[in-house]
Amino acid sequence: MTGHQGVLVVDDHPLVRKGIAQLLAMDPALALVGEARDQAEALAAVARLKPALVLLDLNLAGTSGLDTLRVFRARWPQIPVLVLTVSDAEEDLVAALKGGAAGYLLKDMEPEDILRDIHRALHGDVVLSPRLAPVLARAFGPGSRRAEGDGISMSDRERQIVRRVAQGKSNKLVARELGIAEGTVKVHIKRILRKLTLHSRVDIAVWAIDHGYRDTPAVPSRNQGADEGPPE
Repeated sequence: MTGHQGVLVVDDHPLVRKGIAQLLAMDPALALVGEARDQAEALAAVARLKPALVLLDLNLAGTSGLDTLRVFRARWPQIPVLVLTVSDAEEDLVAALKGGAAGYLLKDMEPEDILRDIHRALHGDVVLSPRLAPVLARAFGPGSRRAEGDGISMSDRERQIVRRVAQGKSNKLVARELGIAEGTVKVHIKRILRKLTLHSRVDIAVWAIDHGYRDTPAVPSRNQGADEGPPE
């Protein structure tokens, strides 16, 4: 198992778990390290196995997946939790992102796209099923509820980085686009998190969208497009 990234699957349907296991077996860099049917099994499995990533369904028997997500993030904030579900409801998407999910994928995505987004989430990117872009636009577009933090002062460089984090770009890509070192990007992100009183890149992405820091109102799961222009 050396060199593999361990994934824990949390889903109450045996056939779905089997399908995900087969999907992960297609990628030599990933390995299924455990399965869980509900929150109790999932918490025990994470504590025992310390996976690199958790794939979480929202529809679990007993406690909801969203409640399970919140417990995961409180106990193991360093482990990304990627939602994989059938629900394309706006309230579920928003709740998952605000709850600290590393992304939100739908089960009808192409297998190779799911695998690609798992890798992106493992590298700290925010990933989203492309079909959910309009949903996120409605949730955080003009006229939506504004998050706390209006009036916070940020430098031009911080604004540039916030924009790119909202696009789901990795530290490496942000550094390349801005012509700075990747370590410098990390320092700026830590400073931004402190300034906004946030906890993760996902939080930054949600905050940025809600505060109009990007022209395209969605966090793409791929298509690392060209620079969108100068910061506001």
